[in-house]
Amino acid sequence: MQVILASASPRRRELLRFLFDSFEIIPADVDEESIAVGAEGGQTASLLAAAKADAVAAAHPDALVIGCDTVVEAGGILLGKPRDREDARRMLQLLSSGPHRVITGVALRLDGQKADFSEVTQISFRPLSEEEIEAYIATPEPYDKAGGYGIQEGATRFVSEMEGDFFNVVGLPVTKLYQTLLERFPQAL
Repeated sequence: MQVILASASPRRRELLRFLFDSFEIIPADVDEESIAVGAEGGQTASLLAAAKADAVAAAHPDALVIGCDTVVEAGGILLGKPRDREDARRMLQLLSSGPHRVITGVALRLDGQKADFSEVTQISFRPLSEEEIEAYIATPEPYDKAGGYGIQEGATRFVSEMEGDFFNVVGLPVTKLYQTLLERFPQAL
């Protein structure tokens, strides 16, 4: 069976290899800004994941299509990917001041059937100094990740507590994806 990841994320690609030996990468072309207007954290991630899966599944109806999106929510504020260095600084300062939630929406499409879910992981950073923030935003790491950090990279030293799935924070809740596939689309495994 053809399996398609509707995401260009290199981290999701690495994680999906835990479940599938071979799959295709076909990033979805969707207007994320217009889809997420007015939505809240988990809802935003789910809506974007569904839009991505639907867009790719329309052209590949017989394939298992996996759409994903991750957002970070801190103090009621949604954090996507930083626009620039100042935005990355702002995000890390906000994350340093209290706990935040990482929410990944996953949408599965196969033969006209749908299965959608989201996974939430709560993270707390220890207080970060301005020097630590400046050193981190001087690296390329923050700029292609929701919330402006990669837990599997240099930001691992910032984490003081985590409740939930580590892989969800990286970008793909592997265990919940596997369980959902077993329940809804076992023929794909």
